[in-house]
Amino acid sequence: MSKTKFNKPKLNKFNKTLAIWLVLGIIVIFFVQFSQMPGKGTKKIVYSQFIADINAGSVKNVEIAGKNISGQYVTGDKFTTYAIENPDLWKSLEEHNVEAKGKPETSVWQQLLVGTLPFLLFIGFLWFFVYRQMQAGGRQAFSFGKSRAKMIKEDRPKTTFKDVAGIDEAKEELQEIVEFLKTPKKFQKLGGKLPKGVLLMGHPGTGKTLLAKAVAGEAKCAFFSISGSDFVEMFVGVGASRVRDLFEQGKKNSPCLIFIDEIDAVGRQRFAGLGGGHDEREQTLNALLVEMDGFNTKEGIILVAATNRPDVLDPALLRPGRFDRTIMVEMPDIKGRMGILKVHTKNLVLGKDVALNVVARGTPGMSGADLENLCNEAAIVASRKNKKKIGMIDFEEARDKVMMGIERKSLVISDEEKKIIAYHEAGHTLVQYYLPDADPIHKVSIIPRGRALGLTHILPEKDKYIESKSHYMSNLVSLMGGRAAEILVFNNTYTGAANDIKIATELARQMVCEWGMSEELGPLSFGRRHNQVFLGRDITEEREYSEDTAKKIDIEVRKLVENAYKQAEDTIKKKRDKLEKIVKELLEKEVIDRKDVEAILEGKRGKGTKKKAKKRENSKRTTSNKLK
Repeated sequence: MSKTKFNKPKLNKFNKTLAIWLVLGIIVIFFVQFSQMPGKGTKKIVYSQFIADINAGSVKNVEIAGKNISGQYVTGDKFTTYAIENPDLWKSLEEHNVEAKGKPETSVWQQLLVGTLPFLLFIGFLWFFVYRQMQAGGRQAFSFGKSRAKMIKEDRPKTTFKDVAGIDEAKEELQEIVEFLKTPKKFQKLGGKLPKGVLLMGHPGTGKTLLAKAVAGEAKCAFFSISGSDFVEMFVGVGASRVRDLFEQGKKNSPCLIFIDEIDAVGRQRFAGLGGGHDEREQTLNALLVEMDGFNTKEGIILVAATNRPDVLDPALLRPGRFDRTIMVEMPDIKGRMGILKVHTKNLVLGKDVALNVVARGTPGMSGADLENLCNEAAIVASRKNKKKIGMIDFEEARDKVMMGIERKSLVISDEEKKIIAYHEAGHTLVQYYLPDADPIHKVSIIPRGRALGLTHILPEKDKYIESKSHYMSNLVSLMGGRAAEILVFNNTYTGAANDIKIATELARQMVCEWGMSEELGPLSFGRRHNQVFLGRDITEEREYSEDTAKKIDIEVRKLVENAYKQAEDTIKKKRDKLEKIVKELLEKEVIDRKDVEAILEGKRGKGTKKKAKKRENSKRTTSNKLK
């Protein structure tokens, strides 16, 4: 991908050459200075001592350079001194047979050059490296206010809308934006105006940034990309200056698209601080609001922004005239997941047994990024086995790793603990299988994965957007199945059910307080949530009900969980023989799947008959009536 960075320091080659010459110059000057310094063992004497030594006949030879005199004693010792005006010096040297020779005197300019040049070179050398350090990886120290946006060139490898799948509605909206930029007259001839901003909202990994890249690949215009965090600096006013510079660059390259990723870093609701609301982030946001609208309207500039925290954005940023369009980028459904898998597997070598529709059906709740990671993990699994093609079993293994965690094969578990884990998971499995309105079991394992010692993995057969009370009641009963089996078999309780109890308690409280599923308290909501602006809109819950109501809520929550436990206990007692069969299979195989569970509980290996399926359905109806 070819990208051009703005504010890139120029003359880098010249700077490197200059640095080399500076270093060489300093080395040469110091070498000259060092050569002119008195050598080791040279004695520095006063001029009167020098005259006395001549008269005593102890001087062998001298060298005179202006007023600098150096020489050697008869003993071999060296000396140096500084002469004064003495016209009789040469006569005295001749009288005492001292060998003397003269040396040209250095000029004042030479002395000045030799004396000051090292300091000048050192200052230049220091300035050069301090300046380079302050550039902070290519951004000049004196250009804080310049935008850090990257301009995407047209000759770069393009991501197009063909590379985007699973979010068709969002793609159609952005395709229209591209058409606005390509043929603006088509829309303006009826008096309409180009939209100024498009805000992409959605969960992490749903493809917001990929959509922006696709727009860059499709649009035949300039495209600037920047992150929201690039605006904010420790220096006040820098972010606002960068916003103005960014839109100035956009104006010069109009029509253009500007993409700001993670805009919540700079677009949080104002008045969230202590200093009267005039901090750096707010000044940056104010500048962004003015540039998008107000007095400095820029025609031909469309701003595309992405965030997964729309709840913290300032309302002024979201109004029409700034972000005219808000596009929700949702989690993909089964059709969308199928399309995403096709995109991410087009460069993979797949075996004939790979059924992408089965993979898509078995990955509900996964985002586009999760599915990309799943495909990559499947390729890694196949490569580890030295396979030439990726098989369906590799996708299964990769899915288990992504959803349930990696197998902790190195963890040593005693036979007694393994038996407790097996009964716990068998309790979940048995209860889940016979529950009405419950999702089917995908896999049961007593091999530790991630932070869990055992797992009962439940996989919905289809995407769900609303849930019923009966479904949540089934979930509560299933969660209590492990603890019920432990107490029934071992007459003891263990810490392995801690997470089940926590999830069941939270679910029961939500049923009572948020979804109005309590017959005693009725369709009321308890515990209003407040968005604390002072704390950056962190969500906290405030209790606005009486102590009597709080006591009733606790009683209802306890009742739901205890009823669920009683239902799980009754099911396990009635199907105790089935529980033992599941435990035996788990201890032998350690991992069993849906077909194994059906074979055990239906009493026949393979597919159950219609008669047994009908029997199971009748059993579910009976349990459903008890739950109600």
